[in-house]
Amino acid sequence: MPIIIIAIIILLYMFFTYNSFVSKQNKVKQAYSGIDVYLTQRFDLIPNLVECVKGYMTYEQETLEKITEHRAEYFQNKNLKDAENLNNECNTILALAENYPELKASEQFLNLQKNLSKTENQLQAARRIYNVEVNAYNNMVLMFPSNLLAKFFGFKEEEFFQAEEQAQNNIEVNLKEE
Repeated sequence: MPIIIIAIIILLYMFFTYNSFVSKQNKVKQAYSGIDVYLTQRFDLIPNLVECVKGYMTYEQETLEKITEHRAEYFQNKNLKDAENLNNECNTILALAENYPELKASEQFLNLQKNLSKTENQLQAARRIYNVEVNAYNNMVLMFPSNLLAKFFGFKEEEFFQAEEQAQNNIEVNLKEE
């Protein structure tokens, strides 16, 4: 009789732990999807920003082309690294506005800048949520005794979202024409 009770307890533990793994894994996927939603929102604003800024910039064509290229790469691969590259290029354009008074005064530009800023704040929150969910899931994958079941059922650690090294640096804007 005690063996049956122990077996039932072990099976119940396995059942609940497996379901917890699946639940936490789904939360990680949902949080990743949240990042994707805000990236898509930001990327939908970018063509408007580019059109608005085009008229004011002369030599920044290369930056505009890079933005279009990074945007296409992200939508093709859904890779967060491509998203960070695009973010860096957008920040460069926003920094350039300081040297174009007409652009800074443009209502359209100010509205786009405000929307991009709002979207960026939402994106940062989504990244934090993602990392919280990854942390909870990874703790379960790594901590005893649930780590035994994680290995048995093939649950693996997820990677935290981290900004690329270049995204952590200040943006340099060179306005000298050659």
